[in-house]
Amino acid sequence: MHANLYHLHALSALHCGIGQTVGIVDLPIARARATHLPIVPGSSLRGVLRASLEGSNEAAARTLFGPRAISGSEGAFAGALAVGDAHLLLLPVRALSGILCYVTAPFVLNRYAQDIARAGSAPPAKIKLNGQQARVTTGSVNLNRGKLVLEDLDLDAAPDPNLDAWARHIAEAVHAGDAAAQDDLIQRLALVPDDIFAFLAETATEIRTRIAIDPGTGTVKRGALWYEENLPAETVLWGIYALSPSNNKEDQGNAQALGQALPPSGVLLQLGGKAGVGRGLCRLLRQEVRHA
Repeated sequence: MHANLYHLHALSALHCGIGQTVGIVDLPIARARATHLPIVPGSSLRGVLRASLEGSNEAAARTLFGPRAISGSEGAFAGALAVGDAHLLLLPVRALSGILCYVTAPFVLNRYAQDIARAGSAPPAKIKLNGQQARVTTGSVNLNRGKLVLEDLDLDAAPDPNLDAWARHIAEAVHAGDAAAQDDLIQRLALVPDDIFAFLAETATEIRTRIAIDPGTGTVKRGALWYEENLPAETVLWGIYALSPSNNKEDQGNAQALGQALPPSGVLLQLGGKAGVGRGLCRLLRQEVRHA
């Protein structure tokens, strides 16, 4: 089994929730326990991939994801596809200069670099921050007189050639074949200290107010007002997926053959809840399956 990299690029607000809570936000998004950074659970992506395949290739769906129903031990087997959680890579944040900035942090890039290496590729050079000074790419549209202003944060910042290499690497993965989109991402990427990134991941997500209308009165139902948290459009996440040889006795295909049955890189998927109000439209960008 070999690790392969995938990215998710949100084209609309994305809500992969954990159910209702008693906090200020009624329906928060899923977050990693240890870091409290937003994630898209691998189970969510796996379920959407299964649904996309079942209508067109039932045999491949059964082999990749396992049987829908098990009548006995003879018909039970594990699916050949393993999908890990998608972790936050770039968070789009409102900026005073340049309108929008794609923010990341050393902690995030170091974890991303480890997964790049696991997937058999060479990551750009490691990057560090000295103190609380942020870093931006050469030619950044977000830098104004040595300052990077994000939401209500005023950060000292300077260009860093090492960040240019990271920006190019991410841009090519997310916008393969689109030079204009790559250049736009590169000139808007910024690296901020880990604690600043954690703060933005808590406060710069999108909170939307929802209501339910009483059809009899045409007004809001009593108690039917709630708040939902979303990752904003243009968020970029990454994760790992892997394929093993088939466990289906009826189909002993290898990992390479199974990988060809997966939806192509760049396919549009609807993830999470709230599809009826246009949430969760994402592009899935996946690395081609490697095999021995």
